[in-house]
Amino acid sequence: MLIYLIVLLRKALDRAEHCRRDAYLASAVDMVELERRMHAVEIDR
Repeated sequence: MLIYLIVLLRKALDRAEHCRRDAYLASAVDMVELERRMHAVEIDR
């Protein structure tokens, strides 16, 4: 049961991180900034 809750929590945190990353990338004002942000996100992993 505890393992199941840990898995659910992990999935929820992954989803939240994905949404945060999408919002960060979507707020770029031009392609140059988007590419810079995409590179920064890849390095941050």
